[in-house]
Amino acid sequence: MLVSRGYPEERDDGALSGYLEVITGGMFSGKTEELLRRVRRVVIARKRAIVVKPSVDDRYDPEAVASHDGRTARSFAVHPQDPGLIAHLAEQETADVVAVDEAQFFEPAVVDVVEDLVAQGRRVVVAGLDLDFAARPFGSMPWLMAMADEVLKLKAICAVCGEPATYNQRLVNGQPVGPDAPLIQIGGLEAYQARCRRCYVPVTRPRTGAPRSG
Repeated sequence: MLVSRGYPEERDDGALSGYLEVITGGMFSGKTEELLRRVRRVVIARKRAIVVKPSVDDRYDPEAVASHDGRTARSFAVHPQDPGLIAHLAEQETADVVAVDEAQFFEPAVVDVVEDLVAQGRRVVVAGLDLDFAARPFGSMPWLMAMADEVLKLKAICAVCGEPATYNQRLVNGQPVGPDAPLIQIGGLEAYQARCRRCYVPVTRPRTGAPRSG
């Protein structure tokens, strides 16, 4: 289990040391709930925190981040193609901690923005899907996970068999969609199911050229 320690901390040379935490996993695994839990701890510690989300995610409230279990926090909505605004907001709000939800929707430039925020001595907490509905690495999440000081991967519960689930099955009329479906479709239980590896129905052709044993 990861323990949030209230970064950034002061180094021996007096400079602030930034810190990047990534919370990832499939849908309904509790990523946003965990992000909000960490933000609440920051507030209790009397630090300044901002919460940012992509403007395309307006399922519950355009001005709030909300978890599937109903927890909410006020947030700034940033257009996915303008992740540079996150840095501006952090400066404007003199934030010690920057929390970014649904990071997979932001353009690749979000990686540079996050890296710059950490270099400034800020603690950055990022939450996002690691895989899309076709089980492909999603957006900039692989880069952010590789850069992170800490990575927490959460599991949901498979909607079919009840086992731990790490895949996102997109459905139309109860049936899995095909590989040509649009990458981004905002939705909840009406459009997605969490599924384990065994119950997930692949929607792309098997990868070719994979290493073989023997």
